Amino acid sequence: MTNKQTRKKRQNGQEKVPESIYLLILHNDDVHSFDYVINALTEVCAHKFEQAVQCALITHYKGSCDICKGPFIYIEKMKNRLLQKNLSVTISSLS
Repeated sequence: MTNKQTRKKRQNGQEKVPESIYLLILHNDDVHSFDYVINALTEVCAHKFEQAVQCALITHYKGSCDICKGPFIYIEKMKNRLLQKNLSVTISSLS
C-alpha cells in the first residue's frame, strides 16, 4: 500500500471518499461595468485586485471565465452572493 493509499484510510479502516471539486463560472453580460464586476469579485471571492481584473477581462473577451474552484458548498455560497449582485454565474463539475 502506498503512502497515498494509507492516508486515504480512516481510523476505522474505511476508505475516505474524495470530495468532488466544482468550478464557479462568470458569464459575460452587457449590463455591468468592469469596476462593478471587479469589486464583486474582490468582495465575494476574495480575489486580489489584479486577479479580479484578469477575470473580468477574460470574461469580456472570451464570454466566460472560471473564477473559483472548490467543494460544492463553498462554491454555491459564492454563486448565491454573486447572483444577488445580478451577475451571471453558473457551477460546473470539474470531473
